[in-house]
Amino acid sequence: MNLTLKVWRQAGPTAQGRIETYEAKDIPAEASFLEMLDIVNERLVLDGQEPIHFDHDCREGICGTCSLTINGIPHGKERGITTCQVHMRKFRDGDTIWIEPFRANPFPVIRDLIVDRNAFDRIIAAGGYIDIRTGSAVDANAIPISKDKADASFDAAACIGCGACVASCKNASAMLFVAAKVSHLGHLPQGQPERDKRVLAMVRQMDAEGFGNCTNQYECEAACPKEISVDHIARLNRDYAAAVVREQLVAP
Repeated sequence: MNLTLKVWRQAGPTAQGRIETYEAKDIPAEASFLEMLDIVNERLVLDGQEPIHFDHDCREGICGTCSLTINGIPHGKERGITTCQVHMRKFRDGDTIWIEPFRANPFPVIRDLIVDRNAFDRIIAAGGYIDIRTGSAVDANAIPISKDKADASFDAAACIGCGACVASCKNASAMLFVAAKVSHLGHLPQGQPERDKRVLAMVRQMDAEGFGNCTNQYECEAACPKEISVDHIARLNRDYAAAVVREQLVAP
């Protein structure tokens, strides 16, 4: 396959970015999207040019590191997969592919296609954990959890924190990410003692990071490689409203 790549190049966070054109020639149809970039980079290095900088790690759709916008869509147009799971057979010979980083003010560009997603880490650090004493590990059947709650918790826990929800949202909202992290623990008995504290801290940290508001466009669900439901956002809104009321009732 012979392709034309339109790639965002940016030397650093404060540098002026630009679109550069590259020819990707003789690309195997069975290659993944990242392998295609590897091939292009090898040729750039051999020609004495600066390779294209992009993030990657597991290349198995688990880590969420491979966050690219392909033809304007985070992770590309295929549903339920990450960039590293996109294969070149999904494109046609002669296609022009536009490759850009995720666009959101809380995700500043570090270099080329790499963005800083530490804002997500700070949201998790604000409350996405259980720090009360829960005792030693017990038998799995010792704490009864209904199947619907277990399924909902597992669905939320599938979030890999890639940021596609933010990049796809016109407001750069992180509501689906935060909702998944809050809902994951909120469905479990172990998460109940800190339920109010968790949702208040994480939502307020999200706002402090500069993420936008949710306006129910649901692009986040469409772009999510793990297809996490926006139902978790509704639950987050209910939990947050209830926590705010309880906080005000006990305030001096």
